[in-house]
Amino acid sequence: MRLSEIAGRLGATLRGDGDIEITGVAGMEHAAPGQLTFLANPKYAPKVKHTRASAILVAPPGGDLPIASLISENPYLDFARALELFYQPPHPAPGVHPLAYVAPSAVIGEAASIGPFVSVGERVRIGRNAVLHPHVVIYEGAEIGDDFLAHSHAVVREFCRVGDRVILQNGVVIGGDGFGFARRADGTHYKIVQSGPVVIEDDVEIQSLTSVDRATVGETRVKRGAKIDSLVQVGHACVVGEDNIICAQTGLAGSSILERDVLLAGQVGVSGHLTVHAGAVVYAQSGIGGDVPAGARVSGSPAFAANEWLRAITAFPKLPELLKTVRGLQKKVEELEKNAKR
Repeated sequence: MRLSEIAGRLGATLRGDGDIEITGVAGMEHAAPGQLTFLANPKYAPKVKHTRASAILVAPPGGDLPIASLISENPYLDFARALELFYQPPHPAPGVHPLAYVAPSAVIGEAASIGPFVSVGERVRIGRNAVLHPHVVIYEGAEIGDDFLAHSHAVVREFCRVGDRVILQNGVVIGGDGFGFARRADGTHYKIVQSGPVVIEDDVEIQSLTSVDRATVGETRVKRGAKIDSLVQVGHACVVGEDNIICAQTGLAGSSILERDVLLAGQVGVSGHLTVHAGAVVYAQSGIGGDVPAGARVSGSPAFAANEWLRAITAFPKLPELLKTVRGLQKKVEELEKNAKR
């Protein structure tokens, strides 16, 4: 595909030879001749002169670059769009595989693809253009919208509701039982029925091996546009807000509420029954034990303001020397006090 054609598809401004043939896209350090790369962060600009790529996506004004360039208001986004020009994931043909089971009362929309060893339960409703890869299981009474994509071993449990354009990667469990038990007088545990479904709104993607638990009562909800990484635990009765980003190995205890545009970095722990307000950013390995204000940036365990946390960790390695100094001063004060009493 010629560079000028890519520029037209992306709506980018071409600078340089538009007849260059582009065969693929790659990161700056790994790109080969004939490939398109991108520069999203200006601090990496010195690396441009070392790239072997034939062309680059950059933000305006673009500057004096040694290779042909496409000027884009959002180079990273347009790089993602350019990837789609060269790679499309396989899309199975519509139809129900002979080795799949679809209950007689289930309703499947047109152009759906149901792979081998898929099980679709009674009274399930699935919209148009769904793709269910092998070994996907949809329990009784689940309702799923259009353009649903479920990879192998994904599970949607009973009576859960899933919106349009939702993607579940391998091994995702939607609506597994919440962790709820009542303690008997003799110390044993009585399982509490988890009656509340999970609701997944439109345009949500959930990565591999993540669990979103159903609620004891009420519901667990993941709102529109949220993106949840692999190995995340969303506990019962939680709310994940619009356009949230939740990174890998994060855990939300029951009844956590995340408002819109919240970002939780990797290995964040949320203790539950609290609210992380809109626009907050929680840095990696933080422990959240209370509400987080809107727009706050917090870090540490227990988490507090990230700028204060940075000062604290800078001081932490100096604590032994500071302790030694304090003990020395304390000793001198004690000696002065003794001399004053003589």
